[in-house]
Amino acid sequence: MTVYLIAEIKVTDDKWVPDYAAHVHPLVEKHGGKYLSRSANIKVLEGEDRGNTFIAILQFPDATSAEAFVTDPEYVPHGKARKEGAINSFQLIDDTDAAGTIPYLTAG
Repeated sequence: MTVYLIAEIKVTDDKWVPDYAAHVHPLVEKHGGKYLSRSANIKVLEGEDRGNTFIAILQFPDATSAEAFVTDPEYVPHGKARKEGAINSFQLIDDTDAAGTIPYLTAG
């Protein structure tokens, strides 16, 4: 089942950003993932503005692939640098409809 990793990042020390941006994309692809967006153009329409510097949305074929990406030994140092230089939230969701009323999504 397709899953989406939503990464909300608020950079506090940008030393890690160039290396991360240059090296992480191939690691995402290695695990069957792709970026749907990696944008700094954030406009809060409702709710709390968390001051995110950028938000990335990644698609993976399944949760196992997304989790393999995050725990990949090649990714771990990049993740560590990101965690040390930013306030982060990585959220994994699937492609279901919790209410079960959208016909083109599987009822969750």
